[in-house]
Amino acid sequence: MQSLWMLVASALFALLGACVKLAAARYHIAEIVLYRGLTGVIALAGYAYFTRRPIGTPIPWTHFRRGAVGTAALSLWFFAASTLPLGAATALNYTSSLFLATFVVGAALRARRPLNLPLMLAVALGFVGVALVLQPRFSAGQWLGAAGGLLSGLLSATAYWYVRDLARQGEPEWRIVFYFSLSVLVIGCAGSLLTGFTEHTPAGALLLAAVGIVALLAQLAMTRAYSLGHALLTASLQYSAIVFSATLGVIVFADQITLAGWVGMAIIIGSGALATWLAQRRPRPHIDNPVSVDIR
Repeated sequence: MQSLWMLVASALFALLGACVKLAAARYHIAEIVLYRGLTGVIALAGYAYFTRRPIGTPIPWTHFRRGAVGTAALSLWFFAASTLPLGAATALNYTSSLFLATFVVGAALRARRPLNLPLMLAVALGFVGVALVLQPRFSAGQWLGAAGGLLSGLLSATAYWYVRDLARQGEPEWRIVFYFSLSVLVIGCAGSLLTGFTEHTPAGALLLAAVGIVALLAQLAMTRAYSLGHALLTASLQYSAIVFSATLGVIVFADQITLAGWVGMAIIIGSGALATWLAQRRPRPHIDNPVSVDIR
């Protein structure tokens, strides 16, 4: 039953996408990224202070690499959510599991190990789903958002390997997320200096606060799901975020999703869950709390 916390997390991540889409009508993406990072830094710094946990790290360079890649992935997902139908943007971001499976296949080829044919088929099927999601004729701006969504999935998969290295070196999850949030804050601030700062309105400030708070609550729910629930069931349930996002997009933003788009999303969900299951069957070192892989 604890795995059902992933449904709560997925619903919150869908809500986060909606908040980002609304906030993007008032603020630059860099500003939204900045306030997303600020919320995480304040919350986790407070956690470290009140629980007397050391915030220093002996491996800052690994945190820097994870932060840079993760922030790029986050920014691209925010951009995709601001320009595409919400369900399509979320589906493209969730191709990270397919890219991860591709990395696994590539590693097997380099090591000259036997290839996992079912895993290769799951990846191929997943990218067929991506093609169906991208089938509608987007405008020029939307195609740019679609490219951003796919690149976000690729970079999220890359960030996984850095998170894995951090976990193997004994870094606790809260500190991994803290330094990621710090990277988001710093890079978002640098980007905002280039794009400019928007004058706040009460509605705009509430949207920015909602982005940070909803993202934090979603990560907490996901943490609970992974730490207490069945790992495979939890990983599979995360794809419900695509369904929640698509439904929310239709209701709130009147998104028009073709039948091909719905079929593509269903294929991404099924192939992503299958690829996750097949990849988890491989013997590998234990990684505590893989939730910190999530870049949102």
